[in-house]
Amino acid sequence: MFDLTTVTAEQFAKFQDQEFVITSAEPPVTLKLIEVTKLGTGEREGGAFSLLWQGPQTPALTQEIHKLSHPETGDQDLFLVPVAQKEAGFQYEAVFT
Repeated sequence: MFDLTTVTAEQFAKFQDQEFVITSAEPPVTLKLIEVTKLGTGEREGGAFSLLWQGPQTPALTQEIHKLSHPETGDQDLFLVPVAQKEAGFQYEAVFT
């Protein structure tokens, strides 16, 4: 299980191109982690970074805290923001500063 207060971009990078499941949605929604981007020093140890996920066209998730599940990270509560709508579906971002 990850501690979101100390997790780094490098730790999340190994999960790029893997699927996570939003278990707080009904029905659950699968998102694919498509990008991990370092954002500079930030306030957190290990620096700031963002995570970008690709989701389906429907359902569209709202900007709020969602429970995200992955076999290696466990269940995590993340604030996700819809940032783009592509042909494949919606993209969502979480920023760690």
